[in-house]
Parts: sequence; C-alpha cells; structure tokens
Amino acid sequence: MFLELAHTKLDVFKVTKEFVLVCYRETKKFPAEDKFGMISQIRRAALSVHLNIAEGCSRKSLNERKRFYEIARGSLIEIDTAIDIAVNLTYINNEKLQPLGKLMIRAFQLISKMNTA
Repeated sequence: MFLELAHTKLDVFKVTKEFVLVCYRETKKFPAEDKFGMISQIRRAALSVHLNIAEGCSRKSLNERKRFYEIARGSLIEIDTAIDIAVNLTYINNEKLQPLGKLMIRAFQLISKMNTA
C-alpha cells in the first residue's frame, strides 16, 4: 500500500487481492454460528495466499521464493476444499461461487507458473 514495490504490479498480486475480497464477501453469507470455524479458516487462508505472494516476491533466494509460492498454492487448495464442504452444508451454492472459482483457478495457474520459473 505505502511501499509501492514491484510485486504490487504483478497480475498474480492483483488476482489474489481480488480473491481475498471475494472470499470475505462470500463468507459473510455463511451462518453466524460458523464465525470461528469455516468462515475464519477460509478468510485466514485467503489472506495467506495474498501475503505469501507478497513475502515470496521480497525474497532474494529462488528457493525461498518458491517456498512461499508453494504455501500460497497450498492455501488455495485448502480454500477449495473448505468451499466444497460449505456447498455440501448448503451455506452457499455453486452458481454464486462462479466469480470466486474463476479467481481461484486464475490464481492457481499464475502461482503454479511462478513456481516453475
């Protein structure tokens, strides 16, 4: 925000930021009794994706960068799994999740590409 570093201009950074915002919006629709369960877990994992991209970009070592990108990718997989449970619990339906799904797939592709570079 204040540091105007190069990583903030990357597509992956923009996509994961939007992904976090959509995750927060969608989990607002979940039942209040799950506030400290699935809602919290999805939000923390979504933020983890974005933050690990930022931190990975700041690392000088290629191996360190890749490790942070791998953690970000793992968090995406964690969210995908939690969303599947949320759909099965009828907290939300698949149709309303299409924008989230598209962002998730795009973020996964971009992060995967970064890990092979």
